[in-house]
Amino acid sequence: MSAMLLASHPAPVRAAIARHRRALDADPVEYLEEHGPRLTEASREAAANYLEVHPSRVALTESTTMGVGLVYTSLQLRADQEVLTTDEDYYVTHVSLEQTAERTGAAIRRIALFDRPDAVSADRIVERITSSIRPETRLLALTWVHSSTGVKIPVREIASALSDINAGRDEADQVLFGLDAVHGFGVETESFADTGADFLMAGCHKWLFGPRGTGVAAISERGLAATRPTIPSFDESEVFSAWYMRREPRGGNNGRRMTPGGFKAFEHRWALPEAFDFHDMLGRSRVASRTHELAGALKEALAGIDRIDVRTPRDSALSSGIVAFDVEGMSSAEMVSRLRDRGVVASVAPYPSALVRLTPSIINSSAEIDRAAHAVRDSM
Repeated sequence: MSAMLLASHPAPVRAAIARHRRALDADPVEYLEEHGPRLTEASREAAANYLEVHPSRVALTESTTMGVGLVYTSLQLRADQEVLTTDEDYYVTHVSLEQTAERTGAAIRRIALFDRPDAVSADRIVERITSSIRPETRLLALTWVHSSTGVKIPVREIASALSDINAGRDEADQVLFGLDAVHGFGVETESFADTGADFLMAGCHKWLFGPRGTGVAAISERGLAATRPTIPSFDESEVFSAWYMRREPRGGNNGRRMTPGGFKAFEHRWALPEAFDFHDMLGRSRVASRTHELAGALKEALAGIDRIDVRTPRDSALSSGIVAFDVEGMSSAEMVSRLRDRGVVASVAPYPSALVRLTPSIINSSAEIDRAAHAVRDSM
C-alpha cells in the first residue's frame, strides 16, 4: 500500500522501457537521432491528452520535485509582491519558494489551512485562503492532496474564488495558482482546466504507475508569460537556433522551452505513452471510484480499532487515496516497522505531525484492506 511513494511498472510500461533500452544499447546514437524527437513529442502529447491541454503547454520533467522547482524558481516576481502558501505544504514547495524569494526579493507568507484535518470543510478552506490574499499577492502555491494527512483541497472552488479576485486586477498583479498535484494526478478525474491552476506539477511514477523518473508540468498561457526557463532546453529548436545564430529567440515561452535539456533515461521518458494508454484503458472514472472505495473502506476499518485516530477526512470530496492515522501510545515509526514485519508497506509522513500512512490503490484488493487493518490491530 505504497503507491504514493514509488509504484511498480505495469506490463505495457515495462515492455516499452525494455524495447527502447534494447534499441539504445544496440545503437545509441542512431536510435536517439532517428527516433528521439518523435518519441519525446509522443510522450508530451500523451501527457497533454491526459490533461486535456495543448502540448505546447506541457513541460516534461523527471519528478514532482523537479517540476515544482522548475516552475517556482522561474517566476518573474517583483520585490513588492508576495507568495502565499500554507503551513501544510511540503518541503519542496517551501524551499523552492524560498529560493525564488532570495532571487527576486519577493516575500513569502504562510497560513494554516485548517486546525484539524479530519474536521476540515471545503468552505472553510476557501474562506481561509481568500481572506488571506492581499493586493501584493502574486502567487498562491498549494498542494492538491496533502501527503501529510491525505486532505484533498477543493481546487475548483479555490480557482473560482481567485477568478473573482483577479477580475479587478491588472494582469501583472493577478494571482497565479500553482498546484503540486502529484497525489491527485492518476487518481482524480479533473483535467488541467478543471483544476483552474496556472501551474500543475506531478510525477508519473506514483498513482499513474508510469515510468520511474518521469513527470510533467502543465502551464497556462498566463503562467507561461510570467515565467522564464531556468535550464536550457533540448526540445525547442528555436532556442538552439537563436544561440547558434547569435540572435534573440523568436516567439514566447512554451512547454518545450521549459523542459530541461540534457541526456536522460530516455527509455523511461519514451514509455510514458504506454502509461497513459494503460490508465485510459482502465478508465479514469473507474480508477477514481475504486481508489476512493478502497481508501474509504480502510478508513472505516481503522476507525473501529481502539487507540487509532484517523486524521484523513472520511468525505471523498476532501480526500483521495492517502489514509493517515495516529496511534495512541506508539510512535508512527514503530507502527510502520511492525506493519512491515507483517508484510504491509506503510510509511511515516515526513512532517512534524509524523502520521502513519497507508495508500491503497487499484492494485489492491478488498481482502488486502482487511489484511492491513488486521495487521494494524495486531501491531498494537
